[in-house]
Amino acid sequence: MTQPNATRLLLVGQPGSEFRLAAEMARDAGAHVDMADAPAQALALLRSDGAMMVMIDVGLDAAGFIAQLRAERFTLPVIACGINASADQAVSAIRAGARDYVPLPPERSLIAAAIASIAPTASSVILGEDPALARAVSFGLSMATARVPVLLCGERSTGKELLARHIHDASGCSGRFEIVECAGASPEVIASELFGHEAGAFPGAVARRVGRLEKAHKGTLLLRNVDLLPPTIQADLAHALRSGVIRRMNGTASIALDARLMVSATTSLADRVAAGTFRADLVSHLELVQLCLPPLRERGQDILCLALRQIEDASCAEQRPAPALSEEAAAALLDYDWPGNVRELQDVMHRAVLLARGNAIEPSDLVLTDGRQLAPAAPRMGLGLPKVESLVGRTVEEVERELILQTLEHCHGNRTSASSILGISVRTMRNKLKSFIEAGIAVSPAA
Repeated sequence: MTQPNATRLLLVGQPGSEFRLAAEMARDAGAHVDMADAPAQALALLRSDGAMMVMIDVGLDAAGFIAQLRAERFTLPVIACGINASADQAVSAIRAGARDYVPLPPERSLIAAAIASIAPTASSVILGEDPALARAVSFGLSMATARVPVLLCGERSTGKELLARHIHDASGCSGRFEIVECAGASPEVIASELFGHEAGAFPGAVARRVGRLEKAHKGTLLLRNVDLLPPTIQADLAHALRSGVIRRMNGTASIALDARLMVSATTSLADRVAAGTFRADLVSHLELVQLCLPPLRERGQDILCLALRQIEDASCAEQRPAPALSEEAAAALLDYDWPGNVRELQDVMHRAVLLARGNAIEPSDLVLTDGRQLAPAAPRMGLGLPKVESLVGRTVEEVERELILQTLEHCHGNRTSASSILGISVRTMRNKLKSFIEAGIAVSPAA
């Protein structure tokens, strides 16, 4: 059964057996599938109901279709496909802007990979044992039915979109979950995505398009990277939130705004206001509830849980047995700082599944995007930490302090690794070290 917020795929082509098979495979991969016989019908569906991805037969002038999408300021990915298509047709579609080319009849793994590349990841992926993350999730869920704006802050790829979806799913609202990306697009494109437009709003606008604020009626709209929202759109959005109505570009009709607004940011909105690049009145509408997600390097106890989950997901997508994770590879994962957070971990583990030659993933299989391997680290089992002698007559506080300091020394000052060994969060580790220093106890500078 297709989920309410599943990936929305639009297939454009003649309804032959190959396209029906592709639709069936996409539905099996969890997508909601709409079908159109021709580009004109596809454009009409996109203007009214939208989609997250389009697959189009190269025999239907895929290049012209992609050009029309750009003219009407659609930003969704397009995949070209074809039955016995020539290399020239495939190359032409790629040069026109198609993300990829998939031959028909389709392979199930290729369809699944295409859906997975844009599919909403299950909310459970962000869950873990880290206390700071658990508090953010718990507080967010307590606000699920309140319909108040939520500001999600944190570094890139810390799970802000996943938490937004989790809150939306728990809200019980009947509407859709929509996303508008504020980074990288022109103000005109964002305005069209957000508010929609009427015919004639700009060159290429040949018909009405419903914006995502309107599509999210009785649902949720997530503004991703709102800290990068262009100033002109900030003014329009602030006005819409004050008045409770929106207007399509070039339109005169007032449309009631009834969408739950969530926004994500990687930089401080207060700093943006101070720098003069963000409107203070808009911030007042956006930060009624603020949830901050910790970076992965502060979630040491969740790293292996997420890594094992990704091994399962990647093995399923690649249709191969899931390898185990060797003790040495697990230690290497715990010793790395993960500047790219969860997305970087997912990419590393997917590559590891492809590179693993035996029954287990080894440190040599853990390769970063630039080709560097993660440095091998000491295994976390059988660490051989010095024993804390003469426990009798000593307080629990003293024994705990010595255990923490010895573990840190063993890990060469790496707080993430030491926290993982001790079963505490990096935040707890930081607070402990601070209390040691305030008590006049020497702590290694490396810690």
